Formats: sequence, structure tokens, C-alpha cells
Amino acid sequence: MEFSEIITEAIGTLSVNKLRTGLATLGIVIGIGSVIALLSLGQATQAAITSQIQSLGSNLLTIRPGSISQQGVRGAAGGRTTLTLDDAKAISTSQEITTIQNVSPEFERRTQVTTAGFNTNTQIIGVTSIYEKVHNISLSQGNFITETDIGSMSKVTVLGPQVVNDLFGENTSPLGRSVRISGQTFTVKGVTASKGGSGFFNADDVIYIPLTTAQKILFGTDYLSTIALEAKSADDMVEAQNQVGYLLLARHNLNDPTQADFMIMNQADILNTASSATGMFTALLSGIAAISLLVGGIGIMNIMLVTVTERTREIGLRKALGAKKKIVTTQFLTESIILTFTGGLIGIIIGIVASFIISKLTSSLFVISPSSILLAFLVSAFIGILFGWYPAQKAANLQPIEALRYE
Repeated sequence: MEFSEIITEAIGTLSVNKLRTGLATLGIVIGIGSVIALLSLGQATQAAITSQIQSLGSNLLTIRPGSISQQGVRGAAGGRTTLTLDDAKAISTSQEITTIQNVSPEFERRTQVTTAGFNTNTQIIGVTSIYEKVHNISLSQGNFITETDIGSMSKVTVLGPQVVNDLFGENTSPLGRSVRISGQTFTVKGVTASKGGSGFFNADDVIYIPLTTAQKILFGTDYLSTIALEAKSADDMVEAQNQVGYLLLARHNLNDPTQADFMIMNQADILNTASSATGMFTALLSGIAAISLLVGGIGIMNIMLVTVTERTREIGLRKALGAKKKIVTTQFLTESIILTFTGGLIGIIIGIVASFIISKLTSSLFVISPSSILLAFLVSAFIGILFGWYPAQKAANLQPIEALRYE
């Protein structure tokens, strides 16, 4: 019996009871579709986070007060007010640091911001003019903070587009208008272009003011929240961490790197952490979706066992006429694989469509990895063979005489 005849007969047999065949493949359809949709969602989330982190600046190092283990320099327990403007100046002027091209001292604090009839709670960032270059800031209106604003401690501000929407409404220009920050009146001089973002930091939901104004007038502090550094190249990142780390250790009179009162992070650290978190989340969701694949496989095995029982006399007749065990096994195994492949193909289509709809509803990226589609086909084949093998073997092992006598 040729294999093409086996396939034709298998399709004919499955089409006899269309409802049973459809129900048997439903679990595979749901499982494959869910896995593809969830993998797509996880990959889109990871791509969006990566894009947001990279949009904050290229070759970026971030120094924060506190403690964390890092390559080269290891931080330990320390205070939260250990970075100063003098530290930033020392980094930018040091002859020992050859891997850094720009230094951006920054002070951050959330506070209430109001204007006529509207208010919002947002992030205030005190910056210098170099912040625009280090963090890849683009303006849609007006100008950014200048050195003149820094020197004169001007009460001017640059707003993120989300803040503009919250305080002035959409499609309005806030240039020249006033906002009140912690009781102080500031004049809007610019609006940044949208970068998007969510979670712990939304680059559109911030207000930039001169660093000197933030420290001396608004919040009355003499320390920094962050020092952002732009390395000369991606290859210099680790060396830059070490050079800056040991300079700050010396400035803070610390001989033991394990007692550092600051932490230095680079984009790779942040990206790896974010990728690890989203990867675990995606794996968890995919694992849950894979349970339906297992249920679907068991459903197919049950259907095939019922089919074997119903066709016992047919199997006995075939074996009595000389059909070998191999032919009977192949026949039932082919039917099982056709069920799972059909369900897998439909599941892939449904998964892609569901991913597209989710991306449109959430305004996220539409990402479909060819590897996820290949995985779906492989899983379909594996389930067909795994759960079809036992019913096929059971059919092939029936004794002709006993099968012919079966009622």
C-alpha cells in the first residue's frame, strides 16, 4: 500500500465524522494560537523596552548614589546623597579618565505642577545644557535649557509632551505660558519631541529646569540624584566604569571598592535586566498556554482510541487479508498527525491574527518571529506522533480472529 493511498484514506476517514475531527483539533488550535500570540506579545514588549532604553542615550553610563555590584567596581551599603556637582566636574576634567566625552549632572524629584485649572504630579529634572546631547533630546517647539539659564538660575522650563497634554490640553502651544512648580512660577521655553515610555520612567512625562534653579531655589539641596556619562564608544563602556569608579572612590576617601557609596550602571546592564524580566514573563505565559497543547494531545489520543475501538472489525479484516502491523500503525499514526498538523496550521493563522489585533489595540509593535512558527510546526508534529503512537500500536497488535469476532 503506497503512502499516498494511506494519506488519502486517512483524510477520507477523518472527514466521515467532521464534528469529532473538529473537536479533536480544537485543543491544538487553541494551544498553538495562544503560544504564538503570547510569544509575539513578549517579543514586542521586549523590543519596546529596548527601544525606550536606547532612546535615552547612546553609550550611556549612569551613576547613582547607593550600592550595587558592578563589573570592575563593586558597591556596598552607602548613603543616598553622596554625589555632588564637584564629582561631576572632577570626572569631566580628570586627566586619568580618557573614555568619557560628556558628563551630565542631574537632580530629580517628583512634585506637583499646576497651571490655570489643571495640575499633575510629574518628574522634575534639573539639568545642564549637555543633557540634551547625552540623552538624545529632540525638541518639537522652542529651545532647551542653556548655559545662560544655568548661570542666572532662570525660572524657565522645558516640558515633555505628556505634561503639555495634562496641563494645557492637546494640540496647544505652551511656549511663553507659565506653570507653578512647588509654588514657584516658571516660564515654558520649549517642548520635547515624543519618545514614549511607560512603567518606572516615561520620557514624555517630565519637566526640565536649570540644575542650579532646582538645587538652590526649588528644592534647597547641594547633591545630585544622577550623573549621566557618555562614553566615547561602546567598546569603552567597561573601562569607563572602572576609571570613573576608582576616581570617585578616591574623591570619597574610600580605599575598599566593596564599600563604594555609589553605583555605576550601563545600558547593557539595564537591557539585560529588562530582557531577563520580559523573557521570564513570556516563558511563564507560554508555559501556561502550552498546557492546552498537552490537553489537546490527550484529546487526540482519546479520539484515536475511540476510533480504534469502532474500527476493530475493519482492522481484523485487513490483517486477515495480509495487512502487516507496519501498515496498520502507519494508517492510524497518519490520521493523528493530520489532525495535529491541521490544528497547528489553523492555530498559527489564529495566533498571527490575534497578535496583530493585540498590537493594534495596545498601540504596540507587531512582532512575529519565524522561530515561533517553526516551533509551532515542530510541536504539532511531536504531539501527533507522541499521542498517536499508542492508539496506532494498539490497533496494529489486535489479533485478526479476535478483531473479527468483536461486536
